[in-house]
Amino acid sequence: MKQQSSQLPVVVDQLIELNIDNYGHEGEGVGRFEGLTIFVPGALQGEQIIARVTEVKKNYARAAIVRIESQSAERTEPMCAIYGECGGCQLQHLDYQAQLRMKREQVVTALERIGGLNDVTVHATLGMPEPWYYRNKVQYPVGMVDGSLAMGFYRKGTHQIVAGYDCWLQTAVTNQIAKKVKDLVEQYQLSAYNEQTGSGFLRHVLIRKGFKTGEIMVVLIANGVEFPAGGQLAHDLMASFPAIKSVVQNINLTRGNTILGKETRVLGGTATINDEIGGLRFKISPRSFFQVNPVQTEVLYQKAVDYAGLKGTETVVDAYCGVGSLSLFLARRAKWVYGIEVIPEAIRDAAENAAVNKITNVDFSVGKTEVVLPDLLKQGIKIDVATVDPPRAGCEASVLKSLADAEVAKIVYVSCNPATLARDLKLLAELGYQTLEVQPVDMFPQTYHVECVTLMSRAKG
Repeated sequence: MKQQSSQLPVVVDQLIELNIDNYGHEGEGVGRFEGLTIFVPGALQGEQIIARVTEVKKNYARAAIVRIESQSAERTEPMCAIYGECGGCQLQHLDYQAQLRMKREQVVTALERIGGLNDVTVHATLGMPEPWYYRNKVQYPVGMVDGSLAMGFYRKGTHQIVAGYDCWLQTAVTNQIAKKVKDLVEQYQLSAYNEQTGSGFLRHVLIRKGFKTGEIMVVLIANGVEFPAGGQLAHDLMASFPAIKSVVQNINLTRGNTILGKETRVLGGTATINDEIGGLRFKISPRSFFQVNPVQTEVLYQKAVDYAGLKGTETVVDAYCGVGSLSLFLARRAKWVYGIEVIPEAIRDAAENAAVNKITNVDFSVGKTEVVLPDLLKQGIKIDVATVDPPRAGCEASVLKSLADAEVAKIVYVSCNPATLARDLKLLAELGYQTLEVQPVDMFPQTYHVECVTLMSRAKG
């Protein structure tokens, strides 16, 4: 039965003609039908399409392309065979230079509509010369599809597995290892985890690769403590791929969507692998946070360091510092850096990374930034520059207020979410800071995600 609405001009299954004149925040085409906003995945700006309405809400509707009447010159043929089924990419059908322009516009729109910032310089998005094969980490869910064991990726918005081992965002060796793992799982008759029943053994397979070192880690995430075939499976994997230096079992006995459990056991090789970014060496454990695009991470961090403008005399706070990678970049130019992170494992990794790189002018504290930062200020520490790199939800308002109360002269804000960035910049403006410029960086080509580095200074007066 069709979904009806007396106020809205469309119903589910209705065919409508649309002119696509904009993009949504997830890269969908946006058009209007009798004043109602319609979101259409896969549609491109400038196209005329016939679409079928799939969902009707109070203030908008969603639709699917039935036919493209007038095609954009920026439309390209997707490289991936399962593009459109897999939820990992959203923009393979859009020319890469057009992707970069779209991402800049997303930032400009968020700053204007949410932040009320209409005169900020937003630079062209920094893209990649080769926008493929850039990821250093992949997580394959394991399950049964049509009676057979399958590894692959989730269909968008679901936990239905789309089987696939040739992802264009992964390196070739990662895809080859995934196929081998699947063969070995079948050879050793390991059962696939079932989310509905909580039964079955193997939940996910996670593969991490050091881009500079070539070292590879394979993490087998198990719904069980005992792994009788684990040692032999690890041996077989490492014999087939000498670049694999670590095979570990991660134990996750919980129900729900969390991928990694808290306990890991080495099945073969070492407990960690190594990689390098910008001349710094990092140890990577199964649970470490480490940027998934190491090439663009160096671009991102270098821009943050440039914006910080350090002369060697400054005290810097790096809030939400993760494993301390940006902290270490900053420490090479600063007098002292204080890193703050809420995840204890990340702080342990950060301290170890500092030791590995023989960097001694950095101090890492575990705890919520909104708690640790005021404590540092109470100790009389004078902060010259602050960098913040919060999760998608953005900064706690109290963190921004603490920085303002401390009269920090310069703030460099690294963000993965233009909407929460704009919200926080608006608050900082109210607290006496001026947004000077924003540099978008394309960390995730072929997807709608965009990172930004923003420079703010305390207004004089």
